[in-house]
Amino acid sequence: MDFEKDRSAGYLVNHLARVFEKALAERIRPLGITPGVFPALLELWEGDGLTQKDLVQRLDIEQATIANTLARMERDGLIRREKDQADGRVQRVWLTERARDLRGPATEAASSVNRNVLASFSPEAQQCLIESMGQLVEATRRQKTPTKKAGET
Repeated sequence: MDFEKDRSAGYLVNHLARVFEKALAERIRPLGITPGVFPALLELWEGDGLTQKDLVQRLDIEQATIANTLARMERDGLIRREKDQADGRVQRVWLTERARDLRGPATEAASSVNRNVLASFSPEAQQCLIESMGQLVEATRRQKTPTKKAGET
């Protein structure tokens, strides 16, 4: 059976994510933020003071990726890092006032992109799509990648 990219959920979801990201970038660029930092901002807006490990788990990204993202956010004045009071080996990530002030405009920009893209869908179809995507995220998180035995390629 041949692989048909236009009938592949994985391919289509990935493509859709790129299209959404491009539209979001156009809307949030004037705010001085990028789509790369937006997911971390969303998590921190919901719960300031997370650790880097918390962000890795919540965003399903690699340690190195979040480390680079946080470095850019710190450089751009969006976050500050402080040692955890209970465990000095752990750093907590805190939003700056600038980042807190961006929450309304940035989330409105994202909401606007969503509204524009989904405008041709009925409210029921929108809800079904969003619920289905949430289920796909959870199903994908639960899916285990087979591990290879020593010597296998």
